[in-house]
Amino acid sequence: MKMTFRWYGCEDPVTLQAIKQIPNVTGVVSAIYDIPVGEVWPIERIEKLKEIINRSGLELEVIESVPVHEDIKLKRNDYQRYIDNYKQTIKNLSKCGIKCICYNFMPVFDWTRSSINHQLSDGSQTLAYYQNEVDQLDPTKLSLPGWDSSYSVEQVTELIEAYKELGEEGLWDNLKYFINEIIPIASECDINMAIHPDDPPWSIFGIPRIITNEENLDRFLALYDDTHHGLALCSGSLGCTLLNDIPYLIRKYGAKKRIHFAHVRNVKILEDGSFEESAHYSSCGSLDMVDIIRAYVETGFKGYIRPDHGRAIWGEIAKPGYGLYDRALGAMYLGGIIDALEDNK
Repeated sequence: MKMTFRWYGCEDPVTLQAIKQIPNVTGVVSAIYDIPVGEVWPIERIEKLKEIINRSGLELEVIESVPVHEDIKLKRNDYQRYIDNYKQTIKNLSKCGIKCICYNFMPVFDWTRSSINHQLSDGSQTLAYYQNEVDQLDPTKLSLPGWDSSYSVEQVTELIEAYKELGEEGLWDNLKYFINEIIPIASECDINMAIHPDDPPWSIFGIPRIITNEENLDRFLALYDDTHHGLALCSGSLGCTLLNDIPYLIRKYGAKKRIHFAHVRNVKILEDGSFEESAHYSSCGSLDMVDIIRAYVETGFKGYIRPDHGRAIWGEIAKPGYGLYDRALGAMYLGGIIDALEDNK
């Protein structure tokens, strides 16, 4: 397994020098954040990003993410142009040595939380999802770190209504079309495409979400019979409901070599569909992190892994979920589990 760390570019308060000091981290996962969604990523921009990262002694082999334009998800307006642009971006990334692209097919909103600074009993702050608070939110006025902030209230309102009208089956149809367009290019370029699960894995604000559970993961992988068509299996996204058995899913899809990227974090499941993100340590949340890593070791996973969201600890001021300290602790904890399990094989 290759331990990596999410880095948000030169504007990220977490520096490459700091990441390099985490003993078991060999590379970062990043993207180009100022190119408008749907436009082609130029080779020179990719090369510049890679050069900055390589100069620090770290690798860049995973891009997270290349966003999918809403026109593609809705299959309307300029969707074919945006798909053609996406295919060219895959080709350009391949020419620059990228091995894996993470993406998602979540309509309008990316990950959704009701709080980005909920204080836990130990004084740390974390991301949290409280269903009663989400039910009272106005999605047209909601903004969270990492979301596309270019939409107006009117545009968000229109998008929400368009997705409600499209429904789950319409979204599946459009995803199938997209997959059949891009996977042949990814296969030709030998790039693994890894879809990220919906976060959380259920419908929000009446908008359909489909990458949510075992049945739907099966349906997704059946869209195209090629190992380049795979998953970014996120334990925290799928694991915030007890309906998803994360070690089982890892063993099932890992045995088929369809997991290309592992996001590993813990989450504490509460009542009524609510949850809080916790420290990576097993006893801090509801997930058995040792069994999760054991499943990866047993299936011979050799792909990319990273500690996912972390709490804000020790007074650090950073991008919510993406500070240095707690994610570094997570990388070391996961690395220790990996070492122990691999030594006992």
